Amino acid sequence: MKNNSHESDSELTAYWADAATASGKFRNILRIRFKRLTWIAVVGAASALKRIFDIIVSGLALICLSPIFAATAFLIKLEDRGPIFFKQNRIGFRGDPFLIWKFRSMVTNAEAVAQKLIERNKAKDTIEMKLSGDPRITKIGRYIRKYSVDELPQFWNVFLGEMSIVGPRPVVPAEVADYTVEERRRLLAKPGLTCFWQVGGRTDLDFENQVRLDIEYIKSRNIWVDIKLLFLTVPAVMLGKGAY
Repeated sequence: MKNNSHESDSELTAYWADAATASGKFRNILRIRFKRLTWIAVVGAASALKRIFDIIVSGLALICLSPIFAATAFLIKLEDRGPIFFKQNRIGFRGDPFLIWKFRSMVTNAEAVAQKLIERNKAKDTIEMKLSGDPRITKIGRYIRKYSVDELPQFWNVFLGEMSIVGPRPVVPAEVADYTVEERRRLLAKPGLTCFWQVGGRTDLDFENQVRLDIEYIKSRNIWVDIKLLFLTVPAVMLGKGAY
């Protein structure tokens, strides 16, 4: 009888021990899931806030800058009667391709002479291939590139959700094909009109530093960083430093 009682007590102890272990595992699972859901909610809210910010700023820019749009279009057309806009395939968030819009700043046969310019190797970085005194650039093109007026149509890309106000600059497919694993981290954010290196030297910075600054932005991005960079972009553009 005593043996039966002892066995029952042992079984009961084992049962409650198992129950306590299962309860602990269940609490851990709930805790992990709660943290995950909280993280998803925070990231989702931040993304939604950034998107609202992009829509408001790009919408206002398209309206307020319309006189500059009209004047620039007129001058481009007046110079050589060629097309006003230039569009090109770029790689966006997580490798998704899209068409980027710019005011045309180069001669109409610019692509035909691009290879010759690469062979001359005058660029500081052949990946970017932005040359000081580039013969492909039109007269009006030199001014609109210096003050980034050629980039203004990209507010439309932002409004559509293909780009953001702040983020790594969008890159061409050929550049992405040569990316290292580290450089591909630039694609973990939606491409933007401005970024750290846009306000810190633009083309005067080499490719490695551009990548480094883009990755720093992705790690630290938040709405306040975006607002700060937006305000820093204005004097950088007005001074035209590093723009060719």
